[in-house]
Amino acid sequence: MSLPIYLIGARGCGKTTIGQVLARMLNYTFCDTDHYLQQAAQRSVAEIVASEGWESFRARETEALRAVTTPAAVIATGGGMVLAEVNRRFMRERGHVIWLSAPAEALANRLQQQPETAQRPTLTGQPIAEEMDEILRLRAPLYQQAAHYQVDAMQPPEQVAEQIIRSLALARAS
Repeated sequence: MSLPIYLIGARGCGKTTIGQVLARMLNYTFCDTDHYLQQAAQRSVAEIVASEGWESFRARETEALRAVTTPAAVIATGGGMVLAEVNRRFMRERGHVIWLSAPAEALANRLQQQPETAQRPTLTGQPIAEEMDEILRLRAPLYQQAAHYQVDAMQPPEQVAEQIIRSLALARAS
């Protein structure tokens, strides 16, 4: 039985794009926890956060993670999925966790080009470059703790997917 592959990392690192490519290459299903959560709630992330607060959103995020976890699936998680220890443990115990890492400056540039504010509400109220610096500083240890592998997300999506496949193949061989 094939284990699920969880993609973690800061918003803008390419989890959805790379996840879709990776799923296609492996003939796995693809799911995005934020998309699933929004479909289930019939509201955007920004609307959920505005009406219920971050704590409620994070609880919904944990429910979404559990709901979408199936074998032979590539799962793009929300950037803050790793904030809850229960989520980090759940992913590590049930599948392969891949941290798609990218420098804060590159993430800020991507987010400025495609802000998607309904999907990506500000977390700190700061300008995006400062916010990404702070978010990465706070979350990098959590991404590292959760991840089985860290992959450079600054390459084209196909190359990142191939690197993930090589990492997983090497793990199975050892």
